[in-house]
Parts: sequence; structure tokens; C-alpha cells
Amino acid sequence: MQFDVGDHVMVECESTERVPRRGVVKEVLRGDPHPRYRIRWDDGPETIYTPAAGSLRRAPARTTA
Repeated sequence: MQFDVGDHVMVECESTERVPRRGVVKEVLRGDPHPRYRIRWDDGPETIYTPAAGSLRRAPARTTA
């Protein structure tokens, strides 16, 4: 699955004791077949992320009440 700038994403953690990590795609550095994204995570840091098959998925945007 390919993502675009502004897409909200979620990555599942391999550990069962950690919750999935959420973020927003800030830049597409490389497209398919070996995508690489700059993602600003909801917990603050911004990283370059190369997803393993099926590890990154689209997430609904967070809403504020």
C-alpha cells in the first residue's frame, strides 16, 4: 500500500506490551516497490520509516473534542 503526504498512518509493534504507533506522513522519500517515508509521530519525534510488508496501515485522523 502506498501513502501520500498528509495521510494518517499506524504501525503495529512487534511487542504485545506496546500500543500501535500513530503518525502523519510528512514526505514521501521513495515510492514503491521499496517505499520510504518521513513520518511525524503523535508522540513527538519525526523519523524516516521504511515499512516491512504489511506493518504500516492507514489510520483515521485524530479528532479533538
